[in-house]
Amino acid sequence: MPEPEAQQAEIDKAPDGAPDQAVPENAGAQGQPGWSASQLGKGLRWLQHRLTAEGMSAWMGSLIRRRETGLVVLAVVIGALAGLVVLVLRELAYGMQSILFQLSPGERLSALPALAFDLAFVPAIGGLLLGLLGLLLRRRKSRYVDLVEANALHGGKLSMTDSLIITAQTLISNGFGASVGLEAAYTQMGGATASKLGDFFHLRRGDLRKLVGCGAGAAIAAAFGAPLTGAFYAFELIIGTYSISTLAPVIAACISAVLVTSVFGQGHTVVSISQALSFGVPQVLLIVVSGVAAGGLGILLMRLVGVVERSFSKSHVPSWCRPAVGGLIVGGLAMISPSVLSAGHGALERAFASPPLPIGVAVSLLVLKVLASAVSLGSGFRGGLFFASLFLGALLGQVYFWLAQAISPGLFPDPSIPMLVGMAGLAAAVVGGPLTMAFLALEISGSLPLTIAVLVAAVTSSMLVRETFGYSFTTWRFHLRGETIRSAHDVGWMRNLTVGKMMRRDVKMVPQTMTLKEFRRAYPLGSANRVIATRDDGRYVGLIDVADAYAPDGLDEAGTVSQILRQTDVMLHPALQALDAGALFEKHNAEAIVVVSDLGDPKVIGILTEAHLLRRYSNELEKARADLAQ
Repeated sequence: MPEPEAQQAEIDKAPDGAPDQAVPENAGAQGQPGWSASQLGKGLRWLQHRLTAEGMSAWMGSLIRRRETGLVVLAVVIGALAGLVVLVLRELAYGMQSILFQLSPGERLSALPALAFDLAFVPAIGGLLLGLLGLLLRRRKSRYVDLVEANALHGGKLSMTDSLIITAQTLISNGFGASVGLEAAYTQMGGATASKLGDFFHLRRGDLRKLVGCGAGAAIAAAFGAPLTGAFYAFELIIGTYSISTLAPVIAACISAVLVTSVFGQGHTVVSISQALSFGVPQVLLIVVSGVAAGGLGILLMRLVGVVERSFSKSHVPSWCRPAVGGLIVGGLAMISPSVLSAGHGALERAFASPPLPIGVAVSLLVLKVLASAVSLGSGFRGGLFFASLFLGALLGQVYFWLAQAISPGLFPDPSIPMLVGMAGLAAAVVGGPLTMAFLALEISGSLPLTIAVLVAAVTSSMLVRETFGYSFTTWRFHLRGETIRSAHDVGWMRNLTVGKMMRRDVKMVPQTMTLKEFRRAYPLGSANRVIATRDDGRYVGLIDVADAYAPDGLDEAGTVSQILRQTDVMLHPALQALDAGALFEKHNAEAIVVVSDLGDPKVIGILTEAHLLRRYSNELEKARADLAQ
């Protein structure tokens, strides 16, 4: 039997169709075609390889890579799976809430009129369960990667095991009543499913990132019954950009997800309004002010989560107990108003179906929900703020409606209009993606004028957050743990482009005790550009430009090469990223810098020139741009 490498080489030579035919030597005068023994063996090996799972996945992957149609078909499958995932997770969460909070059929947790005293301890029990689960998982020593980080740094690679753990933690948090949403679980599982399918078909980095966006966008589309909202969620927040090549697969995945959920009677939007809006300058000005207020509230909410988290870290409460303590606080807030529990689906539906709350009640409920969300996330519950920010925005819209009524009753004839504007403005501040929120308004209302009004508020809110805060909730969490990610743009290639991968190892070195005369004899002018001076133990001393050794004046031939050393205290570490290395070149105005194994014990291992760094960086940047344009 041939070696595996040789066998694979033979298989790779085979065409995509049937194996080559040949005329056997014994065909004689008749010249009838037949199979030789070697050709028959080659054909059987080719067929055997094609029929294996690996062979089939590689073959189908090549079809997907060559044809955009193949990627769209795969996106449709991913969208359908994401829709099913949303249905399953939603039913699991609602089932948990129904059992734990003794809900009647069709009753929603956040729409309860009051909460029994004993049920106020349910969030604390969920927090304790979550803390114990965290203790069990501590030995894994794995830092869970979410979708934005996966697409920004890892080329769309996601661990299914980690995603299942994140989903389980989110289900526990939401099912036991913590003030968080399920959208994090929906998108994580949708993206992880897409990532695993892309891995199975051996897709390229760019295609894998698109598929992760398809999975996440389809999950949001299924959750809200809004395919355009899901699509622009993928473009703005998961893929990080819009291009023609991403349009077809993302839209196909989102439509597929909504169709699947509609088959099960779940494809409707979160709320539905039919109010028309005619607006002029006064309404536009009020909407801009509403966007500013929404942006300010979003910043307050995100900072408050960080404050709560730091407070728990400074306390003497063990980390596994913190969710239980947070659950007790949330339970206490729920005794005042059950609307703070869970994400707030029932409370939002009731808000749109009922007359607006009195302004004092709306403000009180807004404060309670902000505190409940901040305490839930800051104490260790897992989940998102997408739907919570929509509910908070609706409450803010009710407050704004009463203020507008005090100015002039005709400014907003119906409270649902400022409520929708507030929803989009606050969600754009917290989640990011103003176009996502604008399309959500369009799909909820079907009104283009109202969508324009919502877009004004969302853009205003988003601009305020960018100018004064600089983060969405997701990227703020990255910032708190020391990451510098600001979006899902693919910057992983930048981090992978390190000094160690760019440096030259074939360096010329001389001892620092070598005299200048000996150096000139060893390195005539033109024989080399740079030589590194080292101690006897190989540690770096300085860099010598050979041209400096032939300067006309001021050099002592009997003296050592120390008199012409440059950059005696400037070194690069092999793990340093290209951008940081470039900043070091610029700071010291250097053309080349020596690379050492350890800055504390500088043993020379190579050298890097600024010209080579810029050339490699430019090449990688071109590849990334070409990938976006495909």
